[in-house]
Amino acid sequence: MHAYLITAKPGRWHRAAVWAGRWALRALALTVMVALGAVVFVVRSARPVINYLATRAAWLELWAASVTGIGPVGAAVGSGLTDEFVREFHKARTGAPA
Repeated sequence: MHAYLITAKPGRWHRAAVWAGRWALRALALTVMVALGAVVFVVRSARPVINYLATRAAWLELWAASVTGIGPVGAAVGSGLTDEFVREFHKARTGAPA
């Protein structure tokens, strides 16, 4: 037995407010999902550009190192960071203790 058969039904204004609240919540959820999707799309679209710029920066550093005679500092720092990331990833992937 439905409760409305015993008590008074909600009024027209109350039902309209509940309906509007539900649709407002759905619209808010849709807005959040679209915004997150836009952020993901921008990040994924920018990745090739970032890769290209990083490659060009590495070549520029090597050119500057050959012209000035100073060793490429970024390569030394970058290789150390890469080794550390590989170690951390391997630990996380295999579950090996730190």
